[in-house]
Amino acid sequence: MGSIVIAIPEGEGSVSVPPIKEKKNKFVDSLVHVISFLGENKNRNDVRKIIHSIKVGIALVLVSLLYLLDPVYTQVGENAMWAIMTVVVLFEFFAGATLSKGLNRGIGTILGGGLGCLAAALAQEIGGVGNAIVIGTCVFIFGAAATYCRLVPSIKKGYDYGAMIFILTFNLVVVSGLRAEKIVQLARERLCTIVMGFVVCIFTSLLVFPIWASDDLHDSVTSKFEDLARSIETCLEEYFSIGSEKENRPKFSFNSCKSVLYSKAKDESLANFARWEPWHGKFGFSYPWEKYLQIGEVLRDVAATTLSFKGCLRSPRQSSDTLRASIKEPCEVVGSSLAWTLRELGESIMKMRRCQTVALIMPKLKSMRQELSVVVLASPSTIGGQVQNSDGLEIASFVFTLMEIIDKVEELTKQVEELGELASFLANK
Repeated sequence: MGSIVIAIPEGEGSVSVPPIKEKKNKFVDSLVHVISFLGENKNRNDVRKIIHSIKVGIALVLVSLLYLLDPVYTQVGENAMWAIMTVVVLFEFFAGATLSKGLNRGIGTILGGGLGCLAAALAQEIGGVGNAIVIGTCVFIFGAAATYCRLVPSIKKGYDYGAMIFILTFNLVVVSGLRAEKIVQLARERLCTIVMGFVVCIFTSLLVFPIWASDDLHDSVTSKFEDLARSIETCLEEYFSIGSEKENRPKFSFNSCKSVLYSKAKDESLANFARWEPWHGKFGFSYPWEKYLQIGEVLRDVAATTLSFKGCLRSPRQSSDTLRASIKEPCEVVGSSLAWTLRELGESIMKMRRCQTVALIMPKLKSMRQELSVVVLASPSTIGGQVQNSDGLEIASFVFTLMEIIDKVEELTKQVEELGELASFLANK
């Protein structure tokens, strides 16, 4: 019996199957698009928030197994709730913050529970009316002392949470009214479940896509150098623009300087968390985070000085274009040199390499100061002679501000050099 071949013509009834290679290319393009989206700086913070949320969910699932698994539940019982509470309270965005709160909570719980057991045992030995007197006295003394310690700046900065947990634990144990042996048993069981929750938090925070406060502090400080360099350049461009250039140019907003100026609280918080973080990546033990705060202080001084340019740029008493043109060239040279110096210092910290401070930057700063001094002294009739007419006041203020920035950048250069020595930066080749 012969075979019959039926030809199906291409038309409306035909089914076109897309090539497999085309589907693969579309998938690769989509994957590349997603990766590029996640890699952009503006989306980096959103991605980290998602990662943190997923990590908290994982930690809650792990610690909930104390309730869900019967063999484990028979060992810990209702105290498993303390482990869940520990995860909810301890888990922070940064790994250092989680470790800091966990250790503070552990130390506060142990000290508060131990002293509370001793006080409760002493009250039981005395008995009668003396029981209430001893408990009230202990609660007053330890509660007042711990509260006073929380007000000390050095303790409040790193151990405020531990002091609060100490007060809470001590009062719960002392005022519980149970017998001393039951108090010890209850404290031991709850401490074990708290340790379980703490271990889950640390395991998830440090081992599952950790978010380091030290990296944020390092990036935050280095980015300030670029922001200030760009601000100085933009101020000079706007100041010396004339005619139609000034009308068409958008006014400088000084937002970068303001963000640097208001960054103290954030930097101190990140530095506090970074001190608790273990060795990781390029940051070893006892890394000089305090020096980052000192550099941040000088950067804020530079930002505040740069903000004083606003008076020259926005003043209704503007000097003439001719007067500005007389100092344009030396001031622009100084401004570009300052921007270059700030970028060099920022790159030195970012790449963790020693900057050629003595050999290159410091002599350059001294020569900039000399150039501005020559500008003022060489043309007293141009600048000083116009002071009586208020035309030279604004020019003199502008030059003085530039000289102030040079002094601040010189101090900043010394701070960066000291950081390189303390952090053992590699020599710049």
